[in-house]
Amino acid sequence: MLVRHGQSHGNVDRRLDTRPPGAELTGLGRDQARAFARTLDRRPGMIVHSIATRAVQTAMEISAAISAEISAAARLHEFDGIHEVQVGDLEDRTDEGAHDEFNSVYRRWHGGELGLALPGGETGHDVLNRYVPVLERLRRRHLDDEGWHDDIVVVSHGAAIRLVSAVLAGVDGRFAIDNHLANTESVVLAPITDGRWSCLRWGRLSPPFDPEPTAAIAGDAGTSADPMG
Repeated sequence: MLVRHGQSHGNVDRRLDTRPPGAELTGLGRDQARAFARTLDRRPGMIVHSIATRAVQTAMEISAAISAEISAAARLHEFDGIHEVQVGDLEDRTDEGAHDEFNSVYRRWHGGELGLALPGGETGHDVLNRYVPVLERLRRRHLDDEGWHDDIVVVSHGAAIRLVSAVLAGVDGRFAIDNHLANTESVVLAPITDGRWSCLRWGRLSPPFDPEPTAAIAGDAGTSADPMG
């Protein structure tokens, strides 16, 4: 379960806050994390989080809400590589021009131009090359083990989650662009044969994950008040 962190102060500011450690959660963000924990059908076997402060705090709130008798620190696992897309020269900007520039490059990644770089920042390949190995490691050590029967909650970041999930599960890029993740919404991936993945849920949506026939024109697609969602 790839879960976007709770609301951060950077989100409230509409700031491109991607460089760890980044902003802390707001009070609402902590409430969102606890509410997410209550939606879980069963206790996960592991809670993983990125190195960003907002992901760490979200994971701690989830862990504490799931099991008060178990130390949160004992149940959390931090991984480098699953932090947000690094926007480079656009870092900390809040203006529409910066949002538009990020969205323009991000759309092109989902169209297959993964070698294109954000100004002073990452390419789509850079994001995949640091993020996917973490998921593959979790898969090999746990999900592919016949003795493992639990879910793994991975607290991460919206833009990175959407890109990685679309590529790993073969979800149409147009769908990924048009369907942002609100704070503490998740994408659920399941391992299938030959090392592949299947997407079981995207936010509140279930498969098939087809782009809407009335999707916005290219100049407007993927815009959001929260560009990293």
